[in-house]
Amino acid sequence: MPESGPQAVAEVIPRKEPGLIPWTTQLARLPWWGLILLLLGVALVYAIVTVPNYTDAFYFIAPGLKITLLVSVSAFTIALVVGLVVGLGRISSNPIVYNISTFYVEVVRGIPMIVIIIYVAYVLVPILVSVVHSLGEALQTVPWLANTGRAMAALHITDINMLARAIAGLAFGYGAYEAEVFRAGIQSIEKGQMEAARSLGMSYFQAMRYVILPQAIRVILPPLGNDFIAMLKDSSLISVLAVRDLTQLGKLNRSRTFRTFETWNTVTYLYLSMTILGSMGVKWLERKLKTGV
Repeated sequence: MPESGPQAVAEVIPRKEPGLIPWTTQLARLPWWGLILLLLGVALVYAIVTVPNYTDAFYFIAPGLKITLLVSVSAFTIALVVGLVVGLGRISSNPIVYNISTFYVEVVRGIPMIVIIIYVAYVLVPILVSVVHSLGEALQTVPWLANTGRAMAALHITDINMLARAIAGLAFGYGAYEAEVFRAGIQSIEKGQMEAARSLGMSYFQAMRYVILPQAIRVILPPLGNDFIAMLKDSSLISVLAVRDLTQLGKLNRSRTFRTFETWNTVTYLYLSMTILGSMGVKWLERKLKTGV
């Protein structure tokens, strides 16, 4: 028999939403920031298509997208390798390896990225070229290494272009940050996993490769994605080396046309488009990792 009385009435009548106008609650839940960005993007695309000043700025600056993406992807790939090696050094029981890795991480993370890029380009790269040159001269005295020695001795600082130096600078700087990401991810795995792998006869590197790293990658991937987006933005700093990326082409377009508004609106739109797409990719990856799909 169905219930009757005030309790039954309370269960039947739906509870009204708070507020003077109920549907305003639904409006408040909409991602207005995204809608505003979308409208601004549509307006800027329309301006690029229809306004000559914007069209000229876009076609002059757009080739910088290729350099920006090339530098970001190349530098981040190298930084991942450096970060993995240094991250393993940071958890090593060998005091020499540990202290060298920690020295690199602490020093590099304490220096602004723009200073690292300049230092690598104008200090470390010339030193490296000098070392290679001297080593090549020494190898020329060895008969079976004479050809290699001559090739190394012929290396000149002008053979290393600014694009390669920019990639090296960003990779050197971000390698320290990726090392900490790898260190934290590896240490998040229980120590018993390593002990169990070693008890099965695996070497340290086999246990790290087949047991620890596959589990740690679920923890590591989201922060690595965020770091790639950060590097994408920091790649604008390579304009100090006159590399023709988006920022450098923006400067050149500003100098040749004196149109600041159109130039930097276009540069901002291109950077923002890349970072928003990257952020969406990172969020999708995080959802996939959480659901285990």
